[in-house]
Amino acid sequence: MRSTRRPGLEILDRVGGGDSFASGLIYGLIETGDLATAVEYGAAHGALAMTTPGDTTMATRAEVLRLAAGGGARVQR
Repeated sequence: MRSTRRPGLEILDRVGGGDSFASGLIYGLIETGDLATAVEYGAAHGALAMTTPGDTTMATRAEVLRLAAGGGARVQR
């Protein structure tokens, strides 16, 4: 299974991307029970985590859901 491609994503720091993917995937499985949706949540959370410095995500739930639904990766604070 593959997630949506996100070309042009500006990667700042790759540290924490895998952990963020895993947490998004688990959240998606718990909330929806749908593997495809969970993969999108995981990929979106992992992608957003890599756009900020450090190994702790700064992404909000709303930002992850927006990106998973096809929105942009631009963080809105």
